[in-house]
Amino acid sequence: MLGKNIKYYRLKKNMSMKSLAAACGVTPMTISNYENGNRKPDIETINKLAEILGVHVVDFLAVRNADLSFDHKEFRKHSTLSKAKQDYVQESVEEYFGRFFDAVECLGGNPLPIPPKCHTLKRSGYYEEDAQQLRKVLGLQEEGPIDELIVVLENKGIFVLEIDIDDDHFSGMNGFVNEYPYIVINKNISPERKRTTILHELAHLLFNWDNNDNNNEKEATAISGAALITKSDLFRELGQRKTALTKDLILVCQEYGISMYLLVLRASQVGIISDSLAKEFYIKANKANWRKTEPRRVKNPEQPMLFKQLVFRAINEEGISLQRGAELLQVPITDVEKYCGLMEV
Repeated sequence: MLGKNIKYYRLKKNMSMKSLAAACGVTPMTISNYENGNRKPDIETINKLAEILGVHVVDFLAVRNADLSFDHKEFRKHSTLSKAKQDYVQESVEEYFGRFFDAVECLGGNPLPIPPKCHTLKRSGYYEEDAQQLRKVLGLQEEGPIDELIVVLENKGIFVLEIDIDDDHFSGMNGFVNEYPYIVINKNISPERKRTTILHELAHLLFNWDNNDNNNEKEATAISGAALITKSDLFRELGQRKTALTKDLILVCQEYGISMYLLVLRASQVGIISDSLAKEFYIKANKANWRKTEPRRVKNPEQPMLFKQLVFRAINEEGISLQRGAELLQVPITDVEKYCGLMEV
């Protein structure tokens, strides 16, 4: 696993094999052989690599869970994300789930929910109807805001993780680890975009898709928007017709955890506002650079909780030490101590 760890930390540092080799005084082929497991660096080289990449030697030597099988799905078509960053995303997923399943094994048995069967839902061709299918799988009501979306998915056995990647070209991806579905999202995108990305990737996981259909991405996006705020929600919140975009729409965005871009799009899709009014909004919003800097509507951003809960439970059941728990979560031991021990009333 040493080679996998070297590759992960190199990609995390955003270094090429060539630049790492130059800094270490070896050839790029040597770095490639290290990462592929064809050669093992001596301890002096390991220390040098660790210093260059800014990690502890023990991080390189950490043993990964060898019982995991991964099925990473493809990045979105027409993605402009570089090959190196695509590799970083996949390596980050594998490194994360190595720690995640270590915590699972410490608890014994299987504390994980049974996930829904994936790629089984048949698309109707109408995204409003398909959004209802998606809501039904998650055990949600037919209408109304979706609160704590990540927690809902985790309780259904669908894992969500965030990775720190400074590239707006990546929003999310999906795949499987030991046949459990996962969704990975960019930690640095807005909370509203995270929610739409999660449901976009969930649509890819749940529905049966024709891999040769170029409209898949567009359809998955439409399903995710219709799931976040349904047609019934729109008419109840906005009325039958609006001839102007008024400030009260901000409250709707906050209630449903969506961007104004999505609310305007959905309102135009169901005929509440005209296409010309929507176009006028898009022009003004684009000039204000709202594609990247739209004011946030989600007051309390969501975060994955399952991994932390598994680790804290393992510590409190004396399956692992506080130190091991901190290592698994990659946080200071003081952060772990807060959630361990007897609860004070």
